[in-house]
Amino acid sequence: MSFDLNSLLRTYVVGLQPYTSARDEFDTQTESYVYLDANENPYPNGVNRYPDPQQKELKKILAQKLEVGADQLLLGNGSDEVLDLVFRAFCEPNQDEILIMPPTYGMYKVLAEINQITLNKVPLDIDFQIDMKSLFKAINPKTKAIFLCSPNNPSGNSFQPNDIEDLLKAFNGIVVIDEAYIDFSEQNSWATRLDDFPNLIVSRTLSKAYGMAGLRLGICIASREIISALNKIKPPYNINTLTQERALEELAQSDNYMKQVDILLEERSILSKKLQSIGFVEYVYPSDANFLLVRVDNADVRYSQLIQAGVVVRNRSKEYGCVNCLRFTVGTPEENKKLIQSLSNIDL
Repeated sequence: MSFDLNSLLRTYVVGLQPYTSARDEFDTQTESYVYLDANENPYPNGVNRYPDPQQKELKKILAQKLEVGADQLLLGNGSDEVLDLVFRAFCEPNQDEILIMPPTYGMYKVLAEINQITLNKVPLDIDFQIDMKSLFKAINPKTKAIFLCSPNNPSGNSFQPNDIEDLLKAFNGIVVIDEAYIDFSEQNSWATRLDDFPNLIVSRTLSKAYGMAGLRLGICIASREIISALNKIKPPYNINTLTQERALEELAQSDNYMKQVDILLEERSILSKKLQSIGFVEYVYPSDANFLLVRVDNADVRYSQLIQAGVVVRNRSKEYGCVNCLRFTVGTPEENKKLIQSLSNIDL
């Protein structure tokens, strides 16, 4: 497959001269210098200076953990900003199209509507796997990008690697693989295949396994050329100083989070088995994520009953293929016991 990045980028992005901030032009942080270049308040309070616009120290640590180059990373204000940048870089409003495979993460649809991009849907099959025949049939000359969530939200399963590879080889457009839940899966990250597929973008987050949802820190992993293009259009100071500092602190003790992942995986298995003993539970779907999709007899009723018992879950019944399905995040052992106890106390 012949891949020409510039032919996929919006014309304005190719020729865009990005805004150059004061900290881009001179980014050395040395106390011996007098900084009079950025119109900052000169009195120190820990946040009076602008943050590093390229988050170099944080990217260095993340690059080591993800086994990619620091110049293959772009950080966003949550994964949603990363995804939005992809739309704005590659998709021409009222002209281009994207493909998604419901049921899937709802922000793809929202971002398509915000950016005025036509949204085509190719539903997953009954096993929540990609319907490859229908997918290839739906691709047309206006299709700029295909968004995959693997492990998928809300179904929890990972897509077949062979299907994804076939898509990457055959589709001469951008393939975005959202790996928000990859740390809970035995599947390898597609970030290890960047050299094989120049059209691949991998989205990651620190919100799930690393427990930093409150920081709103998303990660884009792609070729240096794609990252360079996205850097042209990202806000200059999109990751604030406090987020960068706290992320560095938390990543320094990431062994603790990996232990938590091990506990969550064990709890996922225990929870899955116990849910199957609940009378009104009809099916517990296999999961590669930190949640379980569960089909019950009446999701609306069971959701309300759990709320009354003080347990908040997610009703996914309105999603394609998820009629009467509730989504249970795997909690602490104590929280999971509370869930099972509450379910057991509900009358059939």
